[in-house]
Amino acid sequence: MAKKKKKKVSTVPIRKTNKYKEYLIKASKIFVVDFIETAAVTLAIALLIYIFIASPHVVVGESMMPNFVNGEYLFTNKLVLSYSNPKQGQVIVFQHTPQEEYIKRVIGIPGDTLELKNGSVYINGNKLDESAYIPKGVITQGATYLANNVAIKIPKGEYFVMGDNREDSSDSRFWGLVPRNEIKGVASFVFWPLNKFGFIPQINYTVKGNVIYSSTN
Repeated sequence: MAKKKKKKVSTVPIRKTNKYKEYLIKASKIFVVDFIETAAVTLAIALLIYIFIASPHVVVGESMMPNFVNGEYLFTNKLVLSYSNPKQGQVIVFQHTPQEEYIKRVIGIPGDTLELKNGSVYINGNKLDESAYIPKGVITQGATYLANNVAIKIPKGEYFVMGDNREDSSDSRFWGLVPRNEIKGVASFVFWPLNKFGFIPQINYTVKGNVIYSSTN
């Protein structure tokens, strides 16, 4: 009797794959790569904005009350200083010491002759009306750098600044002028607290007779 031939059994292993698992792994890799790329681009943009365009600052102290209060956060515009100089009435942030930045309002610019008398500011012989940003009746007294009834002419590249809270502000009246190269930016936008969220009003001056009148735009 003839013997039956045994069927050969394949020894090649059958590969089992989990398509869903492979899809998840592939999608995760794509997500991680996209996340890293997005984070890197976002960080680069934020860094460029911080260096060249705007940077955040916090108000410390009460020297700029009632317009800016302690703990208030704002953005300063750096870009504007690349094509123009600070103007009268603008609020600036500058490097007062290696450890401290100050926020003050520009009162006198290069070429101005400035004098404090009768509790008011006089620029080039004209009385400065500051009612657009400080309450009426506020008295501005001289101090150790600029005494009352003493006129000074502001040299090129220097700025005379004061806090809006004239009775409680360490400013140019005490320690002198601010060099142009120490000015970091012009305060432009408040982002905290939320009830003050928005652009900072800009000051305009109009000369009528012997008075320089201030107003907001």
